[in-house]
Amino acid sequence: MNVRLNEGGGVGVEALSVEGDRLWQSLMDLARIGATDKGGVCRLALTELDRQARDQFVAWMRAEGCSIRVDAIGNIFARRPGERDDLPAIATGSHIDTQPTGGKFDGNYGVMAGLEVVRALNQAGIRTEAPIEVCVWTNEEGSRFVPVMMGSGVYAEAFSLEHALTRTDHEGVSVGQALVAIGYAGTEAASVAAGAPRFGAYFEAHIEQGPVLEDAATTIGVVTGALGQRWYDVTVTGMEAHAGPTPMRLRKDALFAATHLMQQVIEIALAHQPDGRGTVGCVEVFPNSRNVIPGRVGFTVDFRHATDEGLLAMDAALRAAAEALCARFPVGIEIEQVVYYEPIAFDRTLVAAVREGAARAGLSHLDIVSGAGHDAVYVARTAPAAMIFVPCKDGISHNEIEDADPVHLAAGANVLLHAMLARAGVVAAEP
Repeated sequence: MNVRLNEGGGVGVEALSVEGDRLWQSLMDLARIGATDKGGVCRLALTELDRQARDQFVAWMRAEGCSIRVDAIGNIFARRPGERDDLPAIATGSHIDTQPTGGKFDGNYGVMAGLEVVRALNQAGIRTEAPIEVCVWTNEEGSRFVPVMMGSGVYAEAFSLEHALTRTDHEGVSVGQALVAIGYAGTEAASVAAGAPRFGAYFEAHIEQGPVLEDAATTIGVVTGALGQRWYDVTVTGMEAHAGPTPMRLRKDALFAATHLMQQVIEIALAHQPDGRGTVGCVEVFPNSRNVIPGRVGFTVDFRHATDEGLLAMDAALRAAAEALCARFPVGIEIEQVVYYEPIAFDRTLVAAVREGAARAGLSHLDIVSGAGHDAVYVARTAPAAMIFVPCKDGISHNEIEDADPVHLAAGANVLLHAMLARAGVVAAEP
């Protein structure tokens, strides 16, 4: 890296930092768009509120001298030019769509931290060799449209643009129609295979969305990777019958058998610690009548682990448990895998840069694996990537009471700033 500090004795690169108050204000200003009575944010992807938030982001970035590119799935890329614009950009970003009862920081922090990096560079007169880009990825949450992490998934070719554009919400509105309606149906290539630019490196700052950092009284999470995920739809079929006349020994109670399998989901996760996760999140009982023995139960299973071997072992254990239950109870069990995300190890060099940056700033830090999916997981398929976590209060996220300490947010943004500078290269810090 070619570093030349201010000859006049001004602020040099090593002393450069973001303005925490300005970062906080940006987050609060963005949170007004879709604000809820309980202090959270409801800003679903590709709605009118999402358009307003996108417009605000674009206005902020243009005010900082950035150019704007919008691709065919609606991803936004704000570019601060470098001395050598032929070099791949050093990028950061996240998403600004929220859950129906979302908070102010999930995703939004990563985008506003990117904005603050650009503002800090401009304010200090720092010119970088490679360009800097801040990304807003479309429909990360998946609350209105499935699949989740749609924009980054299309970019990385986890699924096709055509598939994504034809997904519909509960009212039958497609992604393509919604993009046109809000004015963000871009024309630029949406995937790297179609010609979208690859990044030289990608960093994503995010609240942890869990309790580990707060429990350890630690400011920076050095994210080494993300858990792999396998999701299933499970259907247990028995026979509905009258609850009164049918003796217990003659029942084909689908719910009774299903609850045993649900318990096994938790036991399987506990047997694959420290990284195993097992969750039953949705349950549907048919016919769902007070005095009818349930004839069919459908439920979801979410398994997560840091290795594919761990995931496969959990998968095998689930299927073995189902087979054993079918032998024990007069029911049938079908298990369909509906989602698979492979475990991701982030780029070791970038992870080391985050770790070293936290240490150099005197910030407490620890290595951590992300239990949630993030856009960085898909981007990592196309370029070196890493993530920076900061604590959130009580580990709560996807909730209107989601909260974070402004000091922690600024600390994470400073680690992001210097990690990006180390990759982009500093040409000059102008007086």
